[in-house]
Amino acid sequence: MPSTKIEFSGSLGVKLAAILDEPETQTRAYAMFAHCFTCSKDVLAASRISRALAKLGIGTFRFDFTGLGHSEGEFSDTTFSSNIGDLIAGAQWMRENRKAPCILIGHSLGGAAVLAAASSIPECTAIATIGAPSDPEHVTHLFDSASTEIEREGKAEVSIGGRSLTVGKDLVEDLRDHDPQSQIASLNRALLVFHSPVDQIVGIENAAQIYSWAKHPKSFVSLDNADHMLTKPKDADFVANMLSTWADRYAVS
Repeated sequence: MPSTKIEFSGSLGVKLAAILDEPETQTRAYAMFAHCFTCSKDVLAASRISRALAKLGIGTFRFDFTGLGHSEGEFSDTTFSSNIGDLIAGAQWMRENRKAPCILIGHSLGGAAVLAAASSIPECTAIATIGAPSDPEHVTHLFDSASTEIEREGKAEVSIGGRSLTVGKDLVEDLRDHDPQSQIASLNRALLVFHSPVDQIVGIENAAQIYSWAKHPKSFVSLDNADHMLTKPKDADFVANMLSTWADRYAVS
């Protein structure tokens, strides 16, 4: 599938790196993919699902949030709100250069981000989350050991996924300030929740909470024995195939 490297200006005014995976033939719809916390657009789940969707006729835009991957900026300056702003900026690039995304897809914290960003992307008619926490504050447990230093110094170095990153106090406070229940209850868009019952990073109870808050049309798909990062190619292909079929009802005109 054709893949185009793109740069666009993010919510903090720095250049963000993106890839647009497009079908070789007619494009049925456009989607935007938000990667997991501290990951990148090239993580297996994002790249495999995006490419699989392109093969199925859905052009998919994926990018590195500010301060991650190949994007500019400092991770210590980012917040959950800036991630939402990056998604809105990505949708604007698509609106101006292709077509605004009618499908938003988010993996892990990226799922919480697309749920929060949807109201600011009016062309979006369908949202899919994959292993998403019901509350973005869920990720703060990753830096509990540095909470005192973050509070005292305003930031601290923490190890997440084997990498050292600087976490700022603004990120911690911002994660706690969001009201996911009201955001999800007022989506007014079709929702598809993917989650593995054996997810060791974000428990299955998060999917139940998201589903209970959402109004119809809403659907849940179990990922059976998949791990949180969808490291098995067959799991990513399954998500893409289910998404493509579901999109025919809710996103493809």
